[in-house]
Amino acid sequence: MKEDSYNTKLSLNQQPARSHQMCRTIEEYAPAVDHHVDMLSSTSDDLNLIPPLNFAMVDNGIFRSGFPDSANFSFLQTLKLTSIIYLCPEPYPEANTEFLKSNGIKLFQFGIESYKEPFVNIPEDTIREALKLVLDVRNHPVLIHCNRGKHRTGCLVGCLRKLQRWCLSSVFDEYQRFAAAKARVSDQSGECSVLHRIN
Repeated sequence: MKEDSYNTKLSLNQQPARSHQMCRTIEEYAPAVDHHVDMLSSTSDDLNLIPPLNFAMVDNGIFRSGFPDSANFSFLQTLKLTSIIYLCPEPYPEANTEFLKSNGIKLFQFGIESYKEPFVNIPEDTIREALKLVLDVRNHPVLIHCNRGKHRTGCLVGCLRKLQRWCLSSVFDEYQRFAAAKARVSDQSGECSVLHRIN
């Protein structure tokens, strides 16, 4: 790792009335990255563009997916990401962190725990902080992801849809498309309670 070629800044945003960490932010400043893609020479490279599990465009400059691995890095480079919002508490893998550094991508980590019924008590303040990052165009293009791109990601995207004035049936339809057979009633009721509190 070339520590001298990168300026890494770590900042912690604390919850107002609690002592545990809400969001871990790692900003990676790498040398300027040339995102120019030569379309003539990229035809053979197109075969290597593999999106992460459950990848989709949410809105202009906002994407969602499951956890990206090294097979997805070439695809992610085509998105010219500015930031990633990671919704799991586990540390980001070293290979992914190196990818972020080499591409000048900021990582915002919100450690939302996963349980059998993970969203019965969705942390509203955490969702609000994550939504602020999603809505801030300075973070675009942004990728939102958790492990599978289903439940935690689906809840954050559902809250975004509520702010976009989608009706609840459309929000739940989108959620179920990504959660597939694993859509949990508890997720939807938990998401619904958060949706009603998000303005």
